Amino acid sequence: MKSKRKAARILSEILDWSKAILGAFAAVFVISHTLIANAQVPTGSMETTIMTGSRIIINRLAYISSQPQRGDIIAFYFPDDGKTVYLKRVIGLPGERIEGIDGRIYINGQPLTEDYIREEISEDFGPYIIPEGSFFMMGDNRNNSLDSRYWEDKYVEKDEIVGRAEIEYFPELKWL
Repeated sequence: MKSKRKAARILSEILDWSKAILGAFAAVFVISHTLIANAQVPTGSMETTIMTGSRIIINRLAYISSQPQRGDIIAFYFPDDGKTVYLKRVIGLPGERIEGIDGRIYINGQPLTEDYIREEISEDFGPYIIPEGSFFMMGDNRNNSLDSRYWEDKYVEKDEIVGRAEIEYFPELKWL
């Protein structure tokens, strides 16, 4: 009789642990598919803001009730293939005219002030008029970034955005 009770207790404990482990997996699945995304930066296109190999957290809910703002670092599906996830900075907003002349970026004819880049662009581009609901993206490491300037489909539409980069947690912890 004691062995049956002992077996029942062990089975009950296994079931309790199984429920807890399954619940944790379910919570991780829901969080990672609806609230946040984890990403590793594969290239140097965002250096020195985010270095190659850095790990970051993406806020998937950032643009549920708001629009991306100039300067936001966002993750999005690459417009030319719709599959690859890229990480770049929002530079041009819907309806704006953007161009690069003599190392500077101009928005609607006004020079853009950027304290996050380390060197000027080496090539002129544009002018481009950004369609409504779309954004012009550039990496911070401007001369080593495959960005809107070079894509076939130059603009990222809002529904292609995965979310806003919020936190770098490796190799250092910092807000982006």
